[in-house]
Amino acid sequence: MLLTWRQGGGTVLVTSVDPGGEPMLEQALISLATAGGTALVQAAGTEAWNGLRQAVARWFARGDGERERAELERLDQTAVALQVADPGEEERAQSFQLGAWQARIVAVLENLNDAERGEAAEHLRGLLAQHAPRGGVTAGSGGLAVGGNVINHAEQGSVAAGVFHGGAQFGIPSKPDPSQG
Repeated sequence: MLLTWRQGGGTVLVTSVDPGGEPMLEQALISLATAGGTALVQAAGTEAWNGLRQAVARWFARGDGERERAELERLDQTAVALQVADPGEEERAQSFQLGAWQARIVAVLENLNDAERGEAAEHLRGLLAQHAPRGGVTAGSGGLAVGGNVINHAEQGSVAAGVFHGGAQFGIPSKPDPSQG
């Protein structure tokens, strides 16, 4: 088995290939593995983490209590690695963790027969739908994530403050065209 990791735009894609060069898993299952890795990276440090962590550990363990404990430990190591990453290294740490979990999910699915693989894939889809963070934005403890506009306003000597991680634009909006109403 050969795993090829291609990184572009912060996303890691794992393609599994047999020695003859043929894909071993259909694209839908590789996409599912990507969704699983992404969900884990996005959930670490959020309210969704504990439920997803438990569900994913059970999925990997497949009824083996000792293996489930080992998976919980591995998931905890992922959360810590993402929390302690220096600000300049966050994206790199996220990409690494996403790729690692994606590869582990692919490996599990590859080692199952067709019937088991279909059942495991459905179970993983279900737990991701139930436990993965929803929407496009998430924030860790003490953070605020907004998927739209935020107005931070202060009057009469009060103070309004915020920290920006990304871009911000300031200025007077242009007047709308009279034809727009």
